[in-house]
Amino acid sequence: MQVEFLSGCIFIEDLKAFLRTTADISKANSCIIQAINADKIAGEKHLRFAVAKALRAFEQERNAAKDMGIEIMRYASGKRQIEEAFSMGVHQGQNNVVFVVIGEADSVPICLDILKEMVVPSDIIQYLLSKREEIIMQFGITTDEIAVVGEQMIPELVIERVALVDVLK
Repeated sequence: MQVEFLSGCIFIEDLKAFLRTTADISKANSCIIQAINADKIAGEKHLRFAVAKALRAFEQERNAAKDMGIEIMRYASGKRQIEEAFSMGVHQGQNNVVFVVIGEADSVPICLDILKEMVVPSDIIQYLLSKREEIIMQFGITTDEIAVVGEQMIPELVIERVALVDVLK
């Protein structure tokens, strides 16, 4: 199983049509494709950790969602509830997006090539100061927490929230 990320900027005119298109690409190439709002991703480590947790949940039959893409969003969002996980999704209009593509080694590059035609590539996975407010709101990070550990630890606080998805009931 190969896991790859593709990030960039995209304008989504019709969200339902966009989701249908990504589902069609996914199905035609036997891959899992999940589009996530890159403005809420606190770095590649955050995304890799969330994907690993989702894959493990499916392996151990502890998944809350029937769809792997939604399970990835659930972990990436740091939320237990599937409905809350959709806060990590893309929306109509201009988006910074990261596509998570999972599949066999021969099919993932095909999906990536198709998706590259849809986005203006940009390395926007990493944590940037411009993401700070959105991430703090998404993950419920308090000013007290930041005061204790420091601004540079915000990505680690996000990963902690992802780790706690399985623990908090």
